Amino acid sequence: MQIRVAVKTDLPALHPVIERAYRGDSARAGWTFESDLLDGERTDLAELAAILESPADRLLVALSDEGAPIGCVQVTDRGDGLCYLGLLCIDPLLQAGGLGRAMIAAAESLARDVFGGRAMEMTVIDRRLELIAYYQRRGYALTGEKRPFPIVLDPPLAMVVLEKPLLPENLPG
Repeated sequence: MQIRVAVKTDLPALHPVIERAYRGDSARAGWTFESDLLDGERTDLAELAAILESPADRLLVALSDEGAPIGCVQVTDRGDGLCYLGLLCIDPLLQAGGLGRAMIAAAESLARDVFGGRAMEMTVIDRRLELIAYYQRRGYALTGEKRPFPIVLDPPLAMVVLEKPLLPENLPG
C-alpha cells in the first residue's frame, strides 16, 4: 500500500470507497460503519475538492499495489499545535488488516511535519463504542467533551472528543 497526499484526479475513484466504507449495505462487509445510524451520502465530490483546496487541510489517500484508492484520512490544522483527524476510511473488504493503523500513523506524521501539530483530536459518534475502543488502543483518550452531531436527527446523536499528544518521531511513545 502507498499513502500520499490526494490530488483532484483521485477523487472520482476515492468517493465510492468512502461511501462504501461509511454507508449502505456494502459498509457491513467491514467492522466499522454508520449504516445502522445514518443513511444518505457521507460526502460528495465538491466537498472532497474543497478539502484539497483548503490550505488548512490535507487528504491522504491509500492506494493498492495496482494504484486504485482503497482508503483515506483527512488532517486539518486547527491552529496552536492542534490538528484534527477525520474522514478515516478503508474499503470494507480490506478492513481489519492493519491499513487503518497505517493511515493513522501517516496522518499523525503529516500533522507533526506539515502543520507543527503537538496534539491530534477527533470526534466519534458516542454510540460507536467499538470504534472508540479502537482509537483508545492507538493512544487516543476521551477528553470528556461532547459536541453536537453536525446534522439534526431524531433521536439526536452526539460526538465524543478523543485526543492524543503527538510526540516527535525520534522519541518512544
